[in-house]
Amino acid sequence: MKVTTQARTYVRWLIVALIAIATVINYIDRNALAVMWPQISKDVGATKEDYALLVTVFMLFYAAGQFVFGRLFDIIGTRLGFALSIAVWSISIALHSVTHSILSFSLVRAMLGISEAGAWPGAVKANAEWFPARERALAQGVFNAGASIGAIVSAPLIAVLFLWLGWRGTFILIGAIGFIWLLPWLIIYRAGPDKHPWVSAAERALILDAPSEQPATPRAEYVPSMRQLLGHRQTWGILISRFFLDPIWWLFVSWLPLYLADTFGFDIKQIGIFAWVPYVGAMIGSLGGGWLSGRLIGAGWSVDKARKVVITLGGAIMAPALLGAVLATDPVWAVVTIAFVLFGFQIAIGNIQTLPGDIFSGKSVGSVAGLGGMAAVAGTLITTWLVPAMTHESYAPIFILVAALVPASLLALWLVTGRVEKLDGPARPR
Repeated sequence: MKVTTQARTYVRWLIVALIAIATVINYIDRNALAVMWPQISKDVGATKEDYALLVTVFMLFYAAGQFVFGRLFDIIGTRLGFALSIAVWSISIALHSVTHSILSFSLVRAMLGISEAGAWPGAVKANAEWFPARERALAQGVFNAGASIGAIVSAPLIAVLFLWLGWRGTFILIGAIGFIWLLPWLIIYRAGPDKHPWVSAAERALILDAPSEQPATPRAEYVPSMRQLLGHRQTWGILISRFFLDPIWWLFVSWLPLYLADTFGFDIKQIGIFAWVPYVGAMIGSLGGGWLSGRLIGAGWSVDKARKVVITLGGAIMAPALLGAVLATDPVWAVVTIAFVLFGFQIAIGNIQTLPGDIFSGKSVGSVAGLGGMAAVAGTLITTWLVPAMTHESYAPIFILVAALVPASLLALWLVTGRVEKLDGPARPR
């Protein structure tokens, strides 16, 4: 397919749409265990502590996968990186069907964790490569909305498939979906925006922030080593902010079905009816946070000011909503309040995840995003270990704890990160 140099194409939005679909698949696969756990735990004789162990195993290997795939995407590129990630995680989730013990579940959760982690540094890298700064947060919002949509559809979808096929058959069926996605991905993502045959000169100039009437000329990029990356305060600001903030998302991704079962006595069918509601708020927050940031930049705000103000707005919604969840006495109130929590979270995290692309060149973005993912997992592991110990009577103590993490994340953003702008050289010694 050829396009004229005068036509305005929109290949960048097709790319982010495919990545968003991959994220939908990602969340269907990872959430399946939580939704079906009430039955799986009976079949294999497992406890809540065993479930916490499986979450820990997944998150440890997810952290490793963030680093491995972050570097791998910078080496082999976005096209092959995504293909490898989704192929391995699809095989991993299908292998859940042949497990019979906590040990075998741990092995396949480890494989799933390391491979599913590739989606996040890959998406951040693709975002930096395919979108100018003023569109980057919205593109990240579209991608993050895929995670929310996956969480929305996973609970009812998995519940229906479980009632039809049982949990082993469900794992096999959802494992096949990823391989179906690979075909359009490999056909459409033929190259980056500078060489893609479907991208017009006008779109290429927009992506590269170059004048459309002149050919985009490459400029020297600052490509830091890992040691140099860690020498920048901006890197540490991103890592610390994600260390404190991401546990809020993972608390509900990993524990919401069990929270509904423990607090309100829900079975798998009832979990399927209620557990999708909070992620509607997350989806709206993903798109709204990205749109608002781009709108502010378009109105003349600096990238630094727009990102920080929108992230702070998300935090201002999140913390009170978490405290409101403490008071929830019926399931409708609970899921609606949690929807506000995830709404605020996605407003904030979508803009935080654009920071590596705002600050570093395309050849370093995957690495910084991977480091951020590792920091996020480190914080999440701590809360994961605390959940069984803090929820004997109710989930209120853990909700209060993660509410306190919000201001810590915002302080890291404002005090540690410094000014959000593209770096052109190593950090200067002080």
